[in-house]
Amino acid sequence: MLLLQIIVLAVVQGVTEFLPISSSGHLLLVPLLTDWPDQGLELDIATHVGTLLAVLLFFRSDLWGMTQALFNRGDSPELGRRLIGHLILGSIPAVIAGGLLFYLFMIDFRSLLVIAATTILFGVLLGFADWRFKGTRTLDQMTRFDALFIGFFQVFALIPGSSRSGVTMTAALLSGFERKEAARFSMLLSIPVIVGAGLVAGIKLYSQQNLQMETDALIVGGISFAVAFCVISLLMRWIQTVGFMPFVIYRLLLGAYLLAVYFA
Repeated sequence: MLLLQIIVLAVVQGVTEFLPISSSGHLLLVPLLTDWPDQGLELDIATHVGTLLAVLLFFRSDLWGMTQALFNRGDSPELGRRLIGHLILGSIPAVIAGGLLFYLFMIDFRSLLVIAATTILFGVLLGFADWRFKGTRTLDQMTRFDALFIGFFQVFALIPGSSRSGVTMTAALLSGFERKEAARFSMLLSIPVIVGAGLVAGIKLYSQQNLQMETDALIVGGISFAVAFCVISLLMRWIQTVGFMPFVIYRLLLGAYLLAVYFA
């Protein structure tokens, strides 16, 4: 794979992973709108692993608090254990659905029309949630039902263009959580799912004994990590005041453009 393609994929992933505009959809658009070959699901997952490391670094205090809570230590061990439980509950639907779709039925959603449709549909839903629901709840007030509700929305993220962060933030907004808290839980919720997908892809890459693919995966993951960390920092600073409408507008414009390209 060309070094330029690897860099472009890594930057696209790093910028879009935690913005509610679908990183997987944008990764698929790179080969669909250029002459480059499809990079494959394994390399897509490698970019996600890079952004996962950025989440682990940025939310290290939350993760340390949850680790301490397991041993009944820290300032609020009960809240830490509850957050762990909510992350587990929120991850179960996506893990089950992901296994059914990609390992039993082998459904392929990597098409331009699917990306265009989901970009518009879930963009409208995000816009409605951000406009209609002005939440005040924090993660300390989250219930098991909230976690499962958000988790079921995360299943839609298996379809490129929907945006994992977008659908989970939408669900959190519909549940009455503040924008910043919705973004925080969405990013923390990415950890179990990406870890699972990364392990599966890593085992597959190792079994193939493809040194070039392994090198490409390391490069794309490293660049994605650096870009994603900067994007998370910026997003968490101004999401509370700016809101999600700029992303909604972008999704509608992108979806309309993709529909025009597809039908043309």
